[in-house]
Amino acid sequence: MSGTALLVIDMLNSYRHEDADALADSAADVVQPLAALVEAARDRDDVDVIYVNDIYGDFAATREDIVRQALDGAHPELIEPIVPDSRWPFLTKVRHSAFYATPLSYLLEQLAVTKVVLTGQVTEQCILYSALDAYIRHFDLTVVRDAVAHIDPGLREAALRMMERNMRATVTDADDALGDR
Repeated sequence: MSGTALLVIDMLNSYRHEDADALADSAADVVQPLAALVEAARDRDDVDVIYVNDIYGDFAATREDIVRQALDGAHPELIEPIVPDSRWPFLTKVRHSAFYATPLSYLLEQLAVTKVVLTGQVTEQCILYSALDAYIRHFDLTVVRDAVAHIDPGLREAALRMMERNMRATVTDADDALGDR
């Protein structure tokens, strides 16, 4: 029972799609803070790391398939630092929110999670929608501004403001995201 879940959303990406260049540029800025945050959570009893990743239309995709496709994609340097440890839960999704049609709510309940820390991509899409779903489920919510990648800088800023104001999210940097032990 952790109390805190660090969610890594949609970071396993081949970067071979519309908007891939803009997203990869932003992901390049967040991958190191995100990797450091995941590393900091690795040995803590009070934090569970959970990966939730889009299946990109491949309903037969496994964790291994998604990781391999991302590593074989256009930017393996953005994937290698954050490949999920096999001991961490890995959930797949088909739409924007990490909660929609996934067992995430049930998993968080089983782990007695009260605080959700959001990282990943895309700030103005999947992170925003996941934040709303976490908020309506009454989780304390943190969004890690230097560990979420965006496509559109203006929409990123608007999404962060919306999460902070409308969803009562704490928007912070990776160094402060997990707080004290």
